[in-house]
Amino acid sequence: MKRLTLLLSALLISLFSSCEKEVSPWNGVNPFDNGGKERNMIVVISDIHLGADLSYAECNKNLKSLELFLTKIKSANNVKELVIAGDMLDEWFAPATVDIYKGKDQVDFVKSIATANKGVIAAFNNIIKEKKILVTYIPGNHDLTITAESVESILPGINQARDFEQGLGSYSPAGNPKIIIEHAHRYNFFCAPDPISNQDIAPGTITPPGYFFTRIGVHSFVNNFPPAGDTIPAVTPNATGNTSQNMLFIYWSVWSRTLSKYTIPNKFDEKIIVTNMDGFTGAYSVNDILPYQNTPGGIIDVNLYKGIQDTWDQRQILNKVAVNIPVSQAIANAAKSSESDIQAQNQYFLNPNSDKRVVIFGHTHEPKIISSNNHNGQKSIYANTGTWIDHNSVANTIMSFVVITPQNEKATSLTYVKLYNFENEIVTLMSEDSLRY
Repeated sequence: MKRLTLLLSALLISLFSSCEKEVSPWNGVNPFDNGGKERNMIVVISDIHLGADLSYAECNKNLKSLELFLTKIKSANNVKELVIAGDMLDEWFAPATVDIYKGKDQVDFVKSIATANKGVIAAFNNIIKEKKILVTYIPGNHDLTITAESVESILPGINQARDFEQGLGSYSPAGNPKIIIEHAHRYNFFCAPDPISNQDIAPGTITPPGYFFTRIGVHSFVNNFPPAGDTIPAVTPNATGNTSQNMLFIYWSVWSRTLSKYTIPNKFDEKIIVTNMDGFTGAYSVNDILPYQNTPGGIIDVNLYKGIQDTWDQRQILNKVAVNIPVSQAIANAAKSSESDIQAQNQYFLNPNSDKRVVIFGHTHEPKIISSNNHNGQKSIYANTGTWIDHNSVANTIMSFVVITPQNEKATSLTYVKLYNFENEIVTLMSEDSLRY
């Protein structure tokens, strides 16, 4: 009998140990544990890209994992704030022929995103309603024109870190003025708000050309990258060597590479790009947005975004870009994730008017941590949060996030910046660094 009792006790211990192991957070790695009782950790995610139609939305398979991730954050005793650094809601990622508003308005569209992604939206709202963890949203380019009211309609009580200018935001969490978080599309020629172009066609619009890039790219994707239905008309540098014309040629070159990569089955004069948002009405063709030239070496012109190569400096002023980016660099490097890395340094660390020591960007979908010295020779840390989309063509990693643990008043205390991913619902530490400011 005694042996049976011991056997049962051992079995119960084994069962309880097994159960405890199964529910142990993060499979043994808890990124939200600071080793103490203080609620001071800041979690930053970005580029979730929630869409209204899951048949083509970028985030579909990863939705359940995102729900689980948010549930874990809600139960974390050391997390003070969850920051969503842009591209939470997606107005851009839709096939060219789709009318995303379906004849209705933006509020209805945003509510359709909430319906399609109800588990994730519910998980966000559960955190917001509990009021233990502050949830902060910063706009990105894919949710550029989505208003604060539209976001509030599905996430009541969310904190929104917005600039005065629609579609932009930068944010330093309370008590942490040396940290800055933004999506970083303001530094991208094709993604920064453009309140100058197309005002005669779409009064009040701020939609940049990246919107049209994306619509064509998704159209190519849903058609399985078909044989090209048309030929890209040749354009050659203008013989005069005019700076404006040279910049427009670079702009054409970017469009040419895009159309070569993202082939569509349509003729370029077909009005396939349905807009009906942000002041645009009706449909547009590739020829409407592709620069053209009537004679080799002659004048290069474009219909939509006419003169965009000449207004970049003005756009930067309107978008509060601290350090000017030359237009040739901005156009040519727009598709390079390394350009965002460079801008983190130029706009903040090497800018004598900036005191920021930790910069967190999204936008590029390439998660990373890079340390460097600032203009005072002090160590500074840049991190990119990556993305939660199903398939990442920029990096091999998805479902990544950054956790910041700020320093305290002790002289030996450090600010830690850690980059993780949650692939297969297993937390992996990808990179980490620390400093004291």
